[in-house]
Amino acid sequence: MTTIRAYAANEPNAPLQSFTYELGELGPEEVDIDVIACGVCHSDLSMVNNDWGLTAFPLVPGHEVIGTVAAKGASVEHLAVGQKIGLGWFSKSCLHCRPCLDGDHNLCDSREHTIVGRHGGFAEKVRAHWSWAIPVPDSLDVTSAGPLFCGGITVFNPIMQSGVKPTDRVGVIGIGGLGHLALQFLNKWGCEVTAFSSTQAKAREAREFGAHHVVNSRDDTELEKIAGSLDFLLVTVNVPLNWQLYLNTLRAKGTFHVVGAVPEPMAISAFDLLFFQRSVTGTPLGSPATMTAMLEFCARHEIAPMIETFPMSKVNDAFEHLEAGKARYRIVLENDFA
Repeated sequence: MTTIRAYAANEPNAPLQSFTYELGELGPEEVDIDVIACGVCHSDLSMVNNDWGLTAFPLVPGHEVIGTVAAKGASVEHLAVGQKIGLGWFSKSCLHCRPCLDGDHNLCDSREHTIVGRHGGFAEKVRAHWSWAIPVPDSLDVTSAGPLFCGGITVFNPIMQSGVKPTDRVGVIGIGGLGHLALQFLNKWGCEVTAFSSTQAKAREAREFGAHHVVNSRDDTELEKIAGSLDFLLVTVNVPLNWQLYLNTLRAKGTFHVVGAVPEPMAISAFDLLFFQRSVTGTPLGSPATMTAMLEFCARHEIAPMIETFPMSKVNDAFEHLEAGKARYRIVLENDFA
């Protein structure tokens, strides 16, 4: 038995407290990870607050882990102790269902989540199945790479799944933790990129991240001016907007893709789908293969999230900063367990 030090919430909406738990015997296909740093995602906050009804307390959040292999099971041959790896939202797939056999491990019929029913990365160690322990290129910074394993893959996967082309005109709604990465990916993909934001102060940064154009996301007149101009539109926000006007920014056969957890139904016209053969789609993160491709793409093009760091012992301060909407643009906790 190994005693793990961590930070956990003991009830909904409660501050995190020091917590220890026993890590049982390592399975033959499992990997233990020494945590170097772990990103703070809004999903961690949602789990702490039990917004989705999925939380088992005590809960150790954290699913944007960067660390090194501390130990590996007897069947794990492709990873070496001390190797740099990352772990995201998923921690296990069955490897034998139809989605897994198709390479879509993130759609596995019995996939397991790093912080649902198990303890996550706000700790000195975390455990996962080898299939989700993804090697990290040496050129990527260990502190800033963690958010790629949730925020990054969430917006990179749609680019591949939707067949976005370098010649496409694309739009990103919301320039936050997800959107600022999407702008970088799509710019380096070769696209002409439009950023939609309600915060004019973000316009300059949006252009620095890769946007060629910036549009006020709540100005209907501006949206009407660009009707029929985009091939692909990525929705990263979780707030209601005038979805019909956004749908109409798409050309014929354009794709309206959702990765933000919008809390209410999105009103759009069936006729504007039918007459222009538009598609409305969504994706949950990405497979291990797609995550590997994303990391290689980031290394090649020097893409990284903009981060703010906190010691892991200041996790409650980090949550307050996130909840106040002050994060620019992702928060990372650095392991400071003595």
